[in-house]
Amino acid sequence: MKDKVRRGGRNHAKTDAVSPTGGKDAVGIKQLEDTSFPVKIQGAGVEPFDLQVHGFWLVQDAVMTLLLKDEVCPRSNLSLALAGTTLDPLAELQSLKGLKPGAIIRLVEEPYTARSARHHLARVVELLRAPGPQDALREGRSPSILETLTHTPTPDSPNGKSLKRSLSNTKTETSSQNGAPPEFLLPGSLDRPLMGLLPHSSQHDAPSYLKDLSLSCWNPIPGHRKLQGDFLYITVVTMEGRRCDITSCPKGFFINRSTEELFDPRPSQSSPVCHCLTDLLCQISSAFKQALTTLKNRSQLPSVEVMPTPYHTLSWLGPPCASRTHKNTFSRLGMDDQLETQAPDWNEELQAARDLPQGSLEERLRRDKTLLQVNSAFTRAVAQGAETVVDGFVEPANGNPEDPAFLWGGLFISQGAASTMFGGERGRRAAQRLELQGVQAYSELEGLQGLHTLPTAIVDYRGVRLSAQGLAPGLEGSDRDQATAPAERGLLYGVNAGPQESPQRKGLLELLAVSAKHLSLQRYVVVTSNNYKVPLFTSVDAQGLLGADGRYYILDVFRTFPADANFCPDVEREGQTVTEDEESNKKSEEGEEEKGCVKKGWPENYHSDSGLPKSFPHGLCRLRPELVQAFKEHKHCQFTQHVRELLEENGGFEECAIASDSRSTNAVRAACKEVGSVSNIIFEMRFNPSVFSPVSFPPGDSKSTKLQERLLREAAAFIVTHQIPAFVEYCLDSNEAPMDGASLKQALHQRGISLRYLGHVMTAISQSEHKERLRHIMRVVIGDIFTRSTRRVFNNFLQGVDVPSLSAAVSHFLCCLLVPHFTPSPVGEETKKKSRRRGRGPGAGAAESSPWSTLTGAELWTLLCQEAAETYNISDSLGSGPNHLVEHYGLQKLSLLREFCIKTGVQLRLRDYILDNQNKAPIGPDDVLNIFPVVKHNEMPTVDASKAHRAAESFIKKGLLDQAHEKLKEATYLFGRVCDDLNPESCFCHTLLAKVAFMQGKAAEARSVQLKAVVISERVLGFDHPNTIQQYALLAVYVFAGGETALAQKCLLRARLLMLTVHGEDHPYIATVDSCLGLVLTADQRGQFLKNALRLNTSFFGSSHLHTALSEHLVAHWMCSKGDYRSAMTHEKEALAAFTSIFGEDHAQTRISKELLCTITKQAVKVERSLRQAGADCTEQAVEYLSSKSDTVLEQMVLVTGIRSITHRDGLQEYWKKHKELKAAVAKELGFIVTNGVVTLIANGEEKSSDPNTGSGKEAEDGGSPAVENASDSQQEQPEEESSEKSAAMTNGHVVEPAVESQQGEKADVEGGESDRASDAEVNIVNGGSEVSDAGQETESSAPNEVNGNIVNGEVKSNATADEIKSESNGVNGEINGACDITVKHSVHKSNGTWADVVSKANGAADTAVNGTAGSVTANGEAEG
Repeated sequence: MKDKVRRGGRNHAKTDAVSPTGGKDAVGIKQLEDTSFPVKIQGAGVEPFDLQVHGFWLVQDAVMTLLLKDEVCPRSNLSLALAGTTLDPLAELQSLKGLKPGAIIRLVEEPYTARSARHHLARVVELLRAPGPQDALREGRSPSILETLTHTPTPDSPNGKSLKRSLSNTKTETSSQNGAPPEFLLPGSLDRPLMGLLPHSSQHDAPSYLKDLSLSCWNPIPGHRKLQGDFLYITVVTMEGRRCDITSCPKGFFINRSTEELFDPRPSQSSPVCHCLTDLLCQISSAFKQALTTLKNRSQLPSVEVMPTPYHTLSWLGPPCASRTHKNTFSRLGMDDQLETQAPDWNEELQAARDLPQGSLEERLRRDKTLLQVNSAFTRAVAQGAETVVDGFVEPANGNPEDPAFLWGGLFISQGAASTMFGGERGRRAAQRLELQGVQAYSELEGLQGLHTLPTAIVDYRGVRLSAQGLAPGLEGSDRDQATAPAERGLLYGVNAGPQESPQRKGLLELLAVSAKHLSLQRYVVVTSNNYKVPLFTSVDAQGLLGADGRYYILDVFRTFPADANFCPDVEREGQTVTEDEESNKKSEEGEEEKGCVKKGWPENYHSDSGLPKSFPHGLCRLRPELVQAFKEHKHCQFTQHVRELLEENGGFEECAIASDSRSTNAVRAACKEVGSVSNIIFEMRFNPSVFSPVSFPPGDSKSTKLQERLLREAAAFIVTHQIPAFVEYCLDSNEAPMDGASLKQALHQRGISLRYLGHVMTAISQSEHKERLRHIMRVVIGDIFTRSTRRVFNNFLQGVDVPSLSAAVSHFLCCLLVPHFTPSPVGEETKKKSRRRGRGPGAGAAESSPWSTLTGAELWTLLCQEAAETYNISDSLGSGPNHLVEHYGLQKLSLLREFCIKTGVQLRLRDYILDNQNKAPIGPDDVLNIFPVVKHNEMPTVDASKAHRAAESFIKKGLLDQAHEKLKEATYLFGRVCDDLNPESCFCHTLLAKVAFMQGKAAEARSVQLKAVVISERVLGFDHPNTIQQYALLAVYVFAGGETALAQKCLLRARLLMLTVHGEDHPYIATVDSCLGLVLTADQRGQFLKNALRLNTSFFGSSHLHTALSEHLVAHWMCSKGDYRSAMTHEKEALAAFTSIFGEDHAQTRISKELLCTITKQAVKVERSLRQAGADCTEQAVEYLSSKSDTVLEQMVLVTGIRSITHRDGLQEYWKKHKELKAAVAKELGFIVTNGVVTLIANGEEKSSDPNTGSGKEAEDGGSPAVENASDSQQEQPEEESSEKSAAMTNGHVVEPAVESQQGEKADVEGGESDRASDAEVNIVNGGSEVSDAGQETESSAPNEVNGNIVNGEVKSNATADEIKSESNGVNGEINGACDITVKHSVHKSNGTWADVVSKANGAADTAVNGTAGSVTANGEAEG
C-alpha cells in the first residue's frame, strides 16, 4: 500500500513516532519518545543492522521486536548481550549502564529445551506458509481488501503480469478498460453478484519450499537417546528429491543417519549443528535457499494488516473453493493445535493484570496492553472450548443432564439453569447476556481496584448458548484454609450470607457502596424468609465473597440494572398488593383511580397509546445503562427548570440568590421532591434494582419503594415518549442512518433503546407523517425483526440435527427461509440422487428419517410469524413469505441472508446465489462451509488513549484544530501502544485525525491516515460493515485531492458495491456515493449517478433540503459541461430556491447559486444567438462549455461527503448588527478608526488591524492578543455590473471556454475578522451529517498572517508563494490552509467565498491559503442532524 504512515503504532521498529503535545500526560509521552535511539545488532548468524529502540522498553520487548524483523525471523531462543554481559529480560533499557546511541548489542543463541525447540519449529512453519486472503476466509476472519485496490503494476511481476487485482473476477469486473463502471453497479441494476466482494486466488502461487516436512516415524524418542539430549526427529524431502532425517537437540538441529528402514540417530559426518532449522535446510537444498531468499525479499505489508486482531471478526463468506488447492506440506508436524500441558488460570491472569501499577503513563499502557492480551486469549479459549464441548469431546463434570457443566482449559462452561421464574430457555439466555453486561459495568468502574469480577464471556454455537468463566479462587485447595473462619474465606455479602461482623465484610461493603454510587444504585433493605433484614447495594441475587487469593469478588450480577417497567406488569401488580396491605389506606378507591396515572408515573393515556405495560417472553427485562444516564440528564433538566420557576415566583432568581433567606433552599427542596430525587437537599437520582422483583421490603420503606416504582415507570415511559421519537428524528435528517442490523443496534443502544422495542420503533415510523422518507429505516427494522426471529427458530431447529447432517440441514433451512413455498424433494428421489452422486455416506440414512428434512417453507414462516408476534408485538407485518418483505418493504433476500449468517456464525461459499429460483434449491450442502462460534465478551478499556481522543473532540468543538490534531496524534500513538491500532475506537480516532489533517490542508497525511482507518475497519468491524463503507467514501476524497482519480473511482465503486449488498440502492448514503461518482467519473455514466443521487435526495429529504439543493447544483454543473444550458438553468433554479429558503437572500451559498444561474443564462442566450446566426450545421463549433476545475470538484466532494457542510443559523444578521454597533461605539470612545468593520489603530507609526473578538489559538485563550484579520469582504464595494462581468468569467471555480477571463487590477487585503456582509454559513467536519449551532454566539477564531491577493467572485488568489504563507503561518495556532476562522458553537462564519470556502489543492499545494475559512468539527463517527 502506498504512503502508509504508521503513526506511533505498536511496531517498535518504526522510527516515525508521533510527538504529541498538550494534555495532562503530554510531557510524559514526549519524554517516552525522546528516549528513542538507534543501536547496532550483530551476531547469531545475521547480517548487522540498526534497530531503533526506546528507553522505556524492557529487554524482552527489544527481543520480541527483533524476532519480528525479517533479518532475524524465524530464529528464536535468543538473548541479548552488551559488552559481553547477558542482559536481564526484565530490565529497562534506559537503566542499563553503557547502553547509548550506536552501542553494539549482540544476539546470543541460547540452548533449546524440548518446549522451545517445538516453538522454533512452529515459527519456521509459520514463515513458510504463504499467507493470503484465502487463509483469513478459511479461518472465518474478515480480511482486508484495500491492498487489492492500491496495488500497482511492478516491473518484477512474474510473467509480466500486473499485481493489480480488481474487486472481482472477469465476470464482475468493477472497472473496464475504458474506466466505465460495470453494469451491475449502475443505478437501477437489480443484479447483486457476490464474486466481487472478496479477492480470489488470482494471486501468484507461493513458491514450493519442500516436498514434505513431517515428524519422523522414529518418534517418540527412545529413552537412551532422550538421556543424550534428543528432543524430536523430523523427516524432510527437498525439492531435489533428497530425503533427510533431522534431529532436534539443545544445540539446534543436525542431520542424522536414519533411513526409512534403519534407525541410526548418530550425526551425519557432513552435517553441522545449526541453531536455526532454516540454516540447515539451506545447506541441504539450493531450491529451498532460493525460495527462502525470495520470501524474505518480498514487499512487506504494514503491521496493521498482518498483526492478528484481538478478537475474531466473522466473515460470512468463505473461499470460492471449499477444499484446499494445494497440499499442506507442514500438517504432519503436529505444530498446529498443541494443547498446553497445564490449563491456564484465567482468573489469576486477569486479576494480576488488573493489579498492575498505574502510577505513570508507561505503567498504565503496560497494564492496558496486558489486560487486552489476557482477555483476547481468554476469548479465543472460550470459542475453542465451546466448539469442543458442543461437538461432544468433553464429558460433563457434574453429571446433571438438565444443567450440564464442563471444565475445559481452565474454563467453567455451562448453559445455566432454565428457571420458570425467568421464562425458561429465553430467560436463561437473557440471564447469560445480562450477567456479561453486569460484569462489564463493574469492570469499567474507575478508581475501584479492590472489587473484582471473574473473566466472563458467552458464546453461541450450533444453536446452543454457553456461558464461560474463569475458575473462581478457592474452589480447589480450600482444605488448607479450614482453620480460617468461614466469614474470612467464604460468602461475605448477599441475601444468604447471614448476619456477620468482620473487617473483611466491612471492607467489601465500603467497596460496594462506592460502586453503587457510580452505577446510580440505591441502598435498600430486603426481608428474608426468616424475617432477617439485609441491607443491599446491589441486586438481590448478587453475592460478595473473599477468595482464597485475598481478593473481593462479586458474582451473579445479571440483575444489576433497574427493571423495565414496560414489561413486568404481573410483578408490578403483586408488589402493589403487598404494599397496599402493609400501609394504611385513608383514601377511597375512586380517589386512587383518579390520581393513579400521576401516582404511578405513567403519562396520561399511556397504555391506550402504546399498549404498555405488557408481558414479555422472559422476566429479565432491564433498562440499559445508556437509558439510565439519559433519564438522569432529563430529570436534571426538569430539576433546574423547577428551581428556576419557583425562584421566579418568589421574587426572581437574582434576588433569591443574593438574599440570605430560605427561599433558595425551599425551592431546591421542592424541586428535589418533584423530580423524585433520593435526597431532599441536592439532586441525586438512584434506582432500586429489586423493585418489580418478587422480594419483600420492610413496611417502613413503603414510601421509598413507591418513589422507586414511580421513577422506574417514568424511565420506562421515557423510552417511548422521548428516546424513540428522538431516534426517528435523527434518521429523518441524517444521510448516515442505519444500513443494517449492526448499525441499527448501535444507534438504538446509544439512546438506551433495547431491541425488544423494535416493534414500537416500527409503530412510531408507521404513525409518522414522514413515513415515506423513513422507508429505509422501516426496511432495516423489519429486516432485523425477521433475522432475530429466524435465529431463535434456527437454534431450536439445530437441536434435532446430528453432526453428519449439519450442512444439509442448514442449506435446507435457508432454502425454506428464502424461497417461497419451498418443498423438500421426496425422500426416495433424494436418496437416489445421493447414491448416484457420491454413494451412501454415513449421514444418508439419518437424513431420510430426520425431522428436519420434512420442514417446509410454509411451516417455517408460520413459526417465524409466531416468534415475531410474541417478542415484538407485530401482527401480519412479515406477511406470508419472503416475497412479501421484498414487495412491501424493498428488502433484499441477499441482505437477509447476510444478516442471518452474521448472527448465527454460518459461513457460505463465495459464489453468486440466485435466490428467486423456485425449481431448484439455491443453496446446497456444499455451499455451507462452516459454522463458527459467535462470542460476546467484555471490552477492555484503553484509558489514556480514550482520554486523549475525548480531549481532541473537545478541542475540535472549541475550534482549536492545531491542538486537536496533536491530541489525535497522541491518541493514535497510545492506541498503537496498547492494541496495535486494531480497535474500533482507534478506527474512529484515525478517521477524525484524517479529517482534521485535511482541514489543515495536509491532504497527504489525511490520505495516509485514512488508508489505515480503512484497513482497521475491514479487519476489526468487518469487510462489509457500514463503517467500512463510509471509510472508503472518505478515502476517495483524500486520494482524489492527491490527484489519484483512478483510485478514488475504485474506492467509490467499492463503497457502492458494499452498500448494494448490505442494504440496496434505496438509501440516503447511496446518494452520497453516487454524487461523488458523478464528480470523479469521466465516462457517460456521470449523469446517471448524479440524477440518481438527486432522485434519492429528493425522495428522502424533500425538494427544499440542503442535500437536495447540492444535488441540483451538481446536476446543473454536469448539464453545463454537456452544453445543455436549458436543463442546467432548470436545476439551478431549483437549487437557488432551496438555498434561498434555507439560508436567505444574503447567504454566500445563495449568492454563488445566483451567480452561476446568471452565467448559465448568459451562456444559454449566447448559444441561442450563435445558433440563429450560424445555423444548425455549426452547432458543434458554436456551443461553449462550462468545464469544472479539479479544485471545484474537490470542494463539492468535500461538501457531499460531509467532511465540511454548510449550516444555517437563525438571527445571525441581528447578532452581527448589534456586535458591529457595539464595536464601533467602543472604538469611537477610544479614538480608534473603524473602516468597513475593521478596527485600525496607529502604533509606532504603523497601522495595525485588530479585533478584540479574534485571536490566534492560544493567544486568544491567554488574553486575546491582537490578531491580523482575515477573509474580509472588500469586494462588497465593487459595482454590481462589474461583479456580474466577473461572474461571467469565473463562477464557483468553473471556467467559461473559450471566453476570456476579465482581468481586474484591484487588490484586496485579506484580513482575519468579520466582514461587512457576514455569511450565514458554518463549516463542520461530520460523518455525512450536519450540526446546527445556536444563533447569536461569539466567534473563536484564529488570526493568521496578512495575505494580499485578487478576489474573483469570492475566491482569493494569493500573490504570495505557498512557502511564504506556510512559513508565516507556522506561529499561528489554530490556522487552517493559511487563513481561517475556527468555529464550532460560539461562532460566526465570515467569508464571501466559494462552496466550501477552503480549497485543498489536488496537486499537493494544499497548504496555500485559499478563501481563508474553516469550520467546526463534530466528534467521532456519529453524524448529527
